[in-house]
Amino acid sequence: MSAKVRRVATVKSGRGLRWPSKQPAELLDFAIDWTARLEGDAIASSAFVVPPGVTAASSSRAARETVVWLAGGVDRGSYLVVNRITTTAGREMRQAVRIKVKAKSRA
Repeated sequence: MSAKVRRVATVKSGRGLRWPSKQPAELLDFAIDWTARLEGDAIASSAFVVPPGVTAASSSRAARETVVWLAGGVDRGSYLVVNRITTTAGREMRQAVRIKVKAKSRA
């Protein structure tokens, strides 16, 4: 698994988040940047909840960012992934991010 994350959703108050789409057979890393909501706090723990049809292969966290590796999904499917964090100050926050799955088009 690569350490370089390019698919990042930045949390901003009151806005829905989306990650770029993935293909059904891909296993890719997707991140959430929590900086704007943390207000100087840091992430102490993180858990991702994924809907049926999508698999979370692994996840990790840093002080201001969480990452999940997602696999699966069906072509033209749209999935809502929820990340729940607890901060070092004891705050509990949730963020939902939408991801669409699209099979590669054949030309």
